[in-house]
Amino acid sequence: MANTIHVDVVSAEGSVYSGEAEFVVLPGEDGELGIYPRHTPLITRIKPGTVRIKPADGGEEELIFVAGGILEVQPSIVTVLADSAIRGHDLDEAKATEALQRAEEARAKSQDKLEIAQMQAEYAMMAAQLAAIRRLRQKR
Repeated sequence: MANTIHVDVVSAEGSVYSGEAEFVVLPGEDGELGIYPRHTPLITRIKPGTVRIKPADGGEEELIFVAGGILEVQPSIVTVLADSAIRGHDLDEAKATEALQRAEEARAKSQDKLEIAQMQAEYAMMAAQLAAIRRLRQKR
């Protein structure tokens, strides 16, 4: 298909997604990035959030939560090297809510600047994961 782009989402645990897509939307550091076929080459960091992939076969949009990472875009291929990646249907809202509460408590108890920064990053990641779960729930 001439008007598609190959998408690979991988993490340390392995490949999470590989296939042809019409477009990809993901959380860049400065806002959402929309990637279509023949996009200008690009390498950038991504922040925790949802990668949305519209499959080329017209199937249902694929949602993948990533906990940050690197995006590489070439005209015919998009590679997401995620710190951690979880398919949308594998996300657990109860666990994410509990982890968010633990991160908030730890952040409140933090003393030094490094510890505070680490707890804020953990809190932001869990908040992004809950947002991804809610987005997936709205789709259904």
